[in-house]
Amino acid sequence: MLLNDLTSSVDLRPVRYQFATVGGDSYDDNWLVIDGQVMAPEGSWSFVDPCLLTGEAHQVSAWLRAVAAGSVTVTEPDAEGGLSPDTWFIEPVVAFSLAGRSEGGSAVIRVHLSLEAAPPWQQGDGGADIHQYFVEITMDAAALRHAADEWDLSLASFPPR
Repeated sequence: MLLNDLTSSVDLRPVRYQFATVGGDSYDDNWLVIDGQVMAPEGSWSFVDPCLLTGEAHQVSAWLRAVAAGSVTVTEPDAEGGLSPDTWFIEPVVAFSLAGRSEGGSAVIRVHLSLEAAPPWQQGDGGADIHQYFVEITMDAAALRHAADEWDLSLASFPPR
């Protein structure tokens, strides 16, 4: 799934289950390893991490479609300036929030990247700033729906086990 505009991009792809064999544990059996390629004004980097459960992964496309439909509200910083994403997961590696909407119908989404997905210059901070580093990407509704379809297609190979 490629989320991109003229200045930034986040490409996320499920590549495998964390554990090849099913062991009977609903969590361990369903961790997906996500390959991420990020390009931001500050630099580019990549990560590979088992950070989404199969069920959580499907929430990503649902959220993208909801943003495209206009049913997600903008997430404002709290009183201290911190951000809490709209859609987050057990592992706080990748998360999403809506930064704004333009009059033309485009949405500015934030892809929050923490811990293993954080840029190299922010790794090793002990996780003190979970969800506070993000890449903003402006996309129109059609592009958001296309990204959601692309994500669902990539998940078809990884059903819940």
